[in-house]
Amino acid sequence: MNEEAGHSKNETEETMTNRQGHPVTDNQNLRSIGNRGPTTLENYDLLEKISHFDRERIPERVVHARGAGAHGYFEAYGTVGDEPISKYTRANLFQEKGKRTPVFVRFSTVTHGTASPETLRDPRGFAVKFYTDEGNWDLVGNNLKIFFIRDALKFPDLIHAFKPDPVTNVQDGERIFDFISQSPEATHMITFLFSPWGIPANYRSMQGSGVNTYKWVNKEGKGVLIKYHWEPKHPIKNLTQEEAEAIQAKNFNHATQDLYEAIEREDYPEWELSVQILSDDDHPELDFDPLDPTKIWYKEDVPWQPVGKMVLNKNPEDYFAEVEQVSFGTGVLVDGLDFSDDKLLQGRTFSYSDTQRYRVGSNYLQLPINSPKKHVATNQRGGQMEYKVDKGMKQNPHVNYEPSIIGGLKEAEQDGKDHTPYVEGEMKRASIDRENNFGQAGETYRRFSDFEKEELISNLVSALKPCREEIQTQMINNFKQADADYGQRVEDKLKMTRDEEDSSHRNPIGSTESESAIKQSEEEGHPSDPY
Repeated sequence: MNEEAGHSKNETEETMTNRQGHPVTDNQNLRSIGNRGPTTLENYDLLEKISHFDRERIPERVVHARGAGAHGYFEAYGTVGDEPISKYTRANLFQEKGKRTPVFVRFSTVTHGTASPETLRDPRGFAVKFYTDEGNWDLVGNNLKIFFIRDALKFPDLIHAFKPDPVTNVQDGERIFDFISQSPEATHMITFLFSPWGIPANYRSMQGSGVNTYKWVNKEGKGVLIKYHWEPKHPIKNLTQEEAEAIQAKNFNHATQDLYEAIEREDYPEWELSVQILSDDDHPELDFDPLDPTKIWYKEDVPWQPVGKMVLNKNPEDYFAEVEQVSFGTGVLVDGLDFSDDKLLQGRTFSYSDTQRYRVGSNYLQLPINSPKKHVATNQRGGQMEYKVDKGMKQNPHVNYEPSIIGGLKEAEQDGKDHTPYVEGEMKRASIDRENNFGQAGETYRRFSDFEKEELISNLVSALKPCREEIQTQMINNFKQADADYGQRVEDKLKMTRDEEDSSHRNPIGSTESESAIKQSEEEGHPSDPY
């Protein structure tokens, strides 16, 4: 570094800056109104960091690159428990019992490339596009109900740690656990990921969850907090590491193949959609913040209430045109659905749609797989690959602005009152008040069966063995804070195996369905979801 620049070599190497050279004094928290949010658009560091991250891969998805998909329909029940659903939301697709809405679903792994095996230890994406009468609704989530982090500012760091080393291009468990050990809120997700729940047997037999907290809004403008859950009709099945490796040795496309063949033989996959509902406040009676995406709302505290079912009954006609180019966004909501102040959700809402404009193009919503089933009329024009103009059928072609008295588009009438939550607080960088980073990780461990605990400990120890001692020590400390037995078992087994390092286990997320393996899994009775 040139001394004239006013920085020593040591400072240049050790002090973090943004791309403009500005010192980064807080790389853990975005700015929000009060500790709980909402966030503000002037989060420059977040926007710059996320927008650069969105453009790191061409043309493959930065995350969720490996995927499979299918068409189907959602059928509404019209009620929440014994109550009409209109009490909670005015969203049209839910109101009428038996009403069917076309859907397209994309399942995926998260951190690996397009040709990677589908038996790798990794969360699974579960994204649903509803083509409603009022436009598209995208419900984007995963199979594990929670996430690693609670602040969107950390998302690029998380994925960088899980992606291959930038020098060796090899995924490295030490990099992963280096990050996780310093991110205590990730202890809960790691506990799920390294248990059998980290490798679903196939897409038809796995759950889905919206992960983030959303809102429903009724016609009076009243909002409630919502969590979404998909429960499969098929029994839930997961794989042990050994079972996954046996499958990978024979077929690294097993989940895609299983989904395609099931639909072809008319054994249509089916899920029931349930919601959990809480009043729209901070719930001081809980030992965690209900907006925290690293936490579960336990069924016994907040019951799952069915609101509809989804059936997948048609395979794609062209993989690239449909599965590869389908584009989801957490901000794609219809009237009656709304955002909460969940900081991860608010960051995802910018990132997802920004990524699609970069990856597929500024007119990605004109592609058939992404286009709403209703007529679209906007004043937006131009952009790469535009092939039609989304204008009103009776619109004056000379008017592409609003307002106008000579034939332009007019604002739609709103069916219900605005939801107007009151927000007040200092704008600051801060985490939520009730972090409770280890409580639910311990509870999840204690709810595991003995078989699940054994598999969890074995997988963690295999992954931690190659890591340097200070990383092992911090991870053990985190596990002990979650549950003393949990941490002690990891520590004891690490000591036993420390002198027997096996370099073939250096990649903890990588590993590798034969019918016999699935049969064995079923016979062992892998438990249904207790959460």
